[in-house]
Amino acid sequence: QVQLVESGGGLVQAGGSLRLSCAASGRTFSSYTMAWFRQAPGKEREFVSAINWSAHTYYADSVKGRFTISRDNAKNTLYLLMNTLKPEDTAVYSCAAAAYGMIRTRSQDYNYWGQGTQVTVSS
Repeated sequence: QVQLVESGGGLVQAGGSLRLSCAASGRTFSSYTMAWFRQAPGKEREFVSAINWSAHTYYADSVKGRFTISRDNAKNTLYLLMNTLKPEDTAVYSCAAAAYGMIRTRSQDYNYWGQGTQVTVSS
């Protein structure tokens, strides 16, 4: 069982930055593929970024070049550094974990989820 708790969300002006964190419980964090998803009001949940056990990363086209995913296995923590934020980045951001080695972009492939943290970008 893996428990995930996100933090770091908030209100920021367009062009600003935020860093999200996801603290994970469990002894096998380093072996999990970790991901960030987001869901805006009235929209479906969408994939943002993922990182696997070997630190291979993958990004949605909408955030490529602006967001950076990373992990600290010693601290059992996943991060998402978000730069050059846009109003369309406004959403609830959730971290997820999957017991797979390969990166996956579908939410149904992830077994564990955090409760989410709100990110609001004002214009």
